[in-house]
Amino acid sequence: MTGETVVITGASSGFGAALARRLAAQGADVIPVGRSPVRTARVADEIGAEPLVADYADLAQVRRLARDLLARRDRIDVLVNNAGGLLSRRWETADGHELTFQTNHLAPFLLTTLLLPHLEEGARRAPVRVVTTASLGNRFGRLRLDDLNWRQRRYGGGWIAYSTTKLMNIMFTYELVRRYPHIQAFSVHPDPGVRGPRGPESTYPRFASESRLAPLFDRPPLRHFRITAEDGAEPLVWLASANEIPAPNGTYFHGFTPGKVNPQAKDPQLAERLWDISARLVASGAFDTDLRS
Repeated sequence: MTGETVVITGASSGFGAALARRLAAQGADVIPVGRSPVRTARVADEIGAEPLVADYADLAQVRRLARDLLARRDRIDVLVNNAGGLLSRRWETADGHELTFQTNHLAPFLLTTLLLPHLEEGARRAPVRVVTTASLGNRFGRLRLDDLNWRQRRYGGGWIAYSTTKLMNIMFTYELVRRYPHIQAFSVHPDPGVRGPRGPESTYPRFASESRLAPLFDRPPLRHFRITAEDGAEPLVWLASANEIPAPNGTYFHGFTPGKVNPQAKDPQLAERLWDISARLVASGAFDTDLRS
């Protein structure tokens, strides 16, 4: 990957930090992006990079991030949308959106779409790829376009809201390649199918640190499903760096193989409507209750 520019969000810890180290070791020009200035700077120092900081709970910071990226690089070869999280209680951002919905879907949607003219122009000269971290949890999500901010439904510890945003990640990827076929895009549940020794950085410490259910991953039988950051980064490394991906553009992967998706993900009209509503939300700050038609 020598000479290729790779932007990684959520790079201050976990899968994102491991991915940054791995791709930098392959020669990539990595730009790590994170919410924490201290942790992001630490990862950047390790790989000899300059960090960028953005809190996805503030869409103004996402817009600033896009401007900074465009000012820094003439070309972005790979964009990895990896930032996100799970919360056990419903919170609303200053932008007026439920926090999980904003950080897991709206913010990466906004960043990607702001960069799209740049990415599309680059794709006319050489391959450009967008990789988005999704989850097998997508199968348990339920997308309601009239209640994207979870005002009309029981929040229930945040797991269904989280799973729904992971469904959105997959639908966003499908719609991205439909609208911009010159860009390669994939989503992935970062499970390589192998288990390394459990370490201090595993699947949940940052990913679900605010969830009351996160400690369950320390107990049998769920602790079997915890994976190290290095193991979880493997599919992301592959999707970001492989010359060819042996699957149709837009594929959702569970590790290294195409994964099962929620039936709603297979509805192209729903994906198109989600894209259009998301674009209106990030452009106007309107609430989803105004967008039911």
